Amino acid sequence: MAGSAAVLLGIIGVILVFSYAQGADRRALEGLKPVDVLVVQKAVPAGTPVEALRESLALKPMPADAVPGSALKNLETAAGKVTGADLVAGEQLVAERLVDPAELQTPGSVPVPAGLQEVSFALDPQRTVGARLVAGDTAGVFISFGDGPQDPKVAEAHPETTQFVFHRVLITGIQRTAVPTQEETTDTPALPTGTIMVTVAVDDAAASRIVFGAEFGTIWLSKEPSDATQGAPEVIRKSRIYK
Repeated sequence: MAGSAAVLLGIIGVILVFSYAQGADRRALEGLKPVDVLVVQKAVPAGTPVEALRESLALKPMPADAVPGSALKNLETAAGKVTGADLVAGEQLVAERLVDPAELQTPGSVPVPAGLQEVSFALDPQRTVGARLVAGDTAGVFISFGDGPQDPKVAEAHPETTQFVFHRVLITGIQRTAVPTQEETTDTPALPTGTIMVTVAVDDAAASRIVFGAEFGTIWLSKEPSDATQGAPEVIRKSRIYK
């Protein structure tokens, strides 16, 4: 019985010490005029919608002197926004961390439609409608090979071929090589120079064909708006040009 009593007294002592410590923390915090603010509980990546952010936050009291003026107590005014940077556990959520989704979009690019992926390839200006294609345009994709498929019906052995492979592919990004600007001496614009990096949004099958075309052939783009007429795709060979 003496042993049991000692164990019981020990447990009671631990509880009393823990309760006193909590009370001391609370009393100390009360002296600092605590303010309830949202605190990040676990890491959150940039671009996370506010609607998915709630489960990673908790309302906690913090010393008033340690709370920024833009610290948030709720998310009522942040509907439709996303995190503008990675959030780490323990930090207070401030208004500056939540931004409009458009602010995260890279200049010269557009969002990728759900279910698609992006693939990039470099082209000369003449292959991009004179470098006039911009993000958001839809383009036709032509792929050519110098040594095309063998066709017993064609007199040419392994003739060169070109085919219109994809219609209305969404261009999600355009990057141009920086070149020195030159003073214009006439009303005619100078020819575009440099390499154009084109990024498009396609499914996995189309991405494979575009990569193959860029690796082993050549790619040409047209500007193909939504109202452009679409004909039946045809493999073009030299023997077909004059027909």
